[in-house]
Amino acid sequence: MTTSDYKKAFTQLDNKPVKKAKYIKFNSPKKRSCGISLRRCRNCGRAKGHINKYGLHVCRQCFRDMALDLGFKKFG
Repeated sequence: MTTSDYKKAFTQLDNKPVKKAKYIKFNSPKKRSCGISLRRCRNCGRAKGHINKYGLHVCRQCFRDMALDLGFKKFG
């Protein structure tokens, strides 16, 4: 189960607090302290293709969209 759809069941479980607590305990995403999943794109949340340089913290796909606005020039 991905982080995007783990909260979808909350609307059904709002009336059952015990089951909701158990669901959150076993289905919430793991807290990370290191690794590739710790750094996510600020724009879209993607974990792969992350550009950390210059403090950008965006994925390569979002960087292509924002590069001209950030002041980067296309080379070649």
